[in-house]
Amino acid sequence: MNRSSRREPPGLFAAARLDADAPRPLADKLRPKALPEVVGQDHLLGPDGALTRMLETRTLGSLIFWGPPGTGKTTVARLMAEATDLNFEQISAIFTGVADLKKVFEAAHARREMGQGTLLFVDEIHRFNRAQQDSFLPVMENGTIVLVGATTENPSFELNAPLLSRARVLVFRSLTPEAIELLLARAEKIEGKALPLDANARAALVRMADGDGRAALTLTEEIWRAVRKGEIFDLKKLQDVVQRRAPIYDKAQDGHYNLISALHKSVRGSDPDAALYYLCRMLDAGEAPLYIMRRVVRMAVEDIGLADPQALAICNAAKETYDFLGSPEGELAIAQAVIYVATAPKSNAAYMAYGAATRAAKEGGSLLPPRHILNAPTKLMKQEGYGEGYHYDHDAPDAFSGQNYFPESLGRPKFYDPVERGFEREIRKRLDYWAKLRKERGKEP
Repeated sequence: MNRSSRREPPGLFAAARLDADAPRPLADKLRPKALPEVVGQDHLLGPDGALTRMLETRTLGSLIFWGPPGTGKTTVARLMAEATDLNFEQISAIFTGVADLKKVFEAAHARREMGQGTLLFVDEIHRFNRAQQDSFLPVMENGTIVLVGATTENPSFELNAPLLSRARVLVFRSLTPEAIELLLARAEKIEGKALPLDANARAALVRMADGDGRAALTLTEEIWRAVRKGEIFDLKKLQDVVQRRAPIYDKAQDGHYNLISALHKSVRGSDPDAALYYLCRMLDAGEAPLYIMRRVVRMAVEDIGLADPQALAICNAAKETYDFLGSPEGELAIAQAVIYVATAPKSNAAYMAYGAATRAAKEGGSLLPPRHILNAPTKLMKQEGYGEGYHYDHDAPDAFSGQNYFPESLGRPKFYDPVERGFEREIRKRLDYWAKLRKERGKEP
């Protein structure tokens, strides 16, 4: 027996030990028994996939699997353990505390002393707090465990930097319609019967799964349970039976990106009616409202900026309102934010300034700021001229000294060029006034 199956989490694969005729969920019946059977992740498991190359060496480093539910993260981790002869341990961050982690680490350490490695699969790893995430670091570093964490949230935001620096992030993609169709075909083969759906209903079932293989198989079971002998479901009957609408567009495919692009460009083009239309299209299709709000916040900073500084505040307030009210009342706050940003004066000056300043920072290297604006907390630094000649602006006429703040070798580049619209018109007046004072006082470089 493969050593990876010696110590399984209680009940995780219990179905495999049941009598062959015992009832089993369809998803369990179709659980892949080898990595090539996993569908929809060819970028990881294809001939040139990242995991394929890694497994050719039969050695693994710690990994973070990032992707939506039902894309095979748990299955791939289990099969990887088998392929590399590691003991497979699975825990969930939802039900695991520090004491539980300690026991898992102790067991892994004992196995290591016996020459057996451990692949520890942590589901929902983003739910661990910073201290819990830090507890993995020593056992990752000394090889006690190979950590494979699964998360549906962006690891850059939800996992701390020390953990991320010790693990490679691999992205699992939502299953394509073709991959879902392959799962349905496998289900029909293993059950020995066809899905009782006409062509439109079958296509709708694929859309209902929304890139989630487990959801597709669960819906398939619902259909087989509900169908009567000789009955074929059309689209309306399918929706009545499973009590779920087919989305107007697939959140993981082109329709998703087409509509968010249409919303963004309608806002940028100051057309609140078109913007509301695309917002409602997305909400009606089941798009996550907070995803839409993240994009609307981006519109506020990218396309409005300081032409209307309130736009960002309005958008953040709409997000907080949605969090507070929930659905469906919270959607009205999102609609209000969309109308606001669509009708606000537009400027991408801050966006462009940030890009230009970023390029200058990367290209210029580690240039020392001018010494007159550096603090001099030590005698040596004072001797080196740190802080010498600094003018305290509040003591200068108009509270403006006009001194140079750039590294001397840079001169005085200009990154921010406000437009003559909205509040940025006022900002431009201030900048022009300060430029005039700087010139009059001979402070131009």
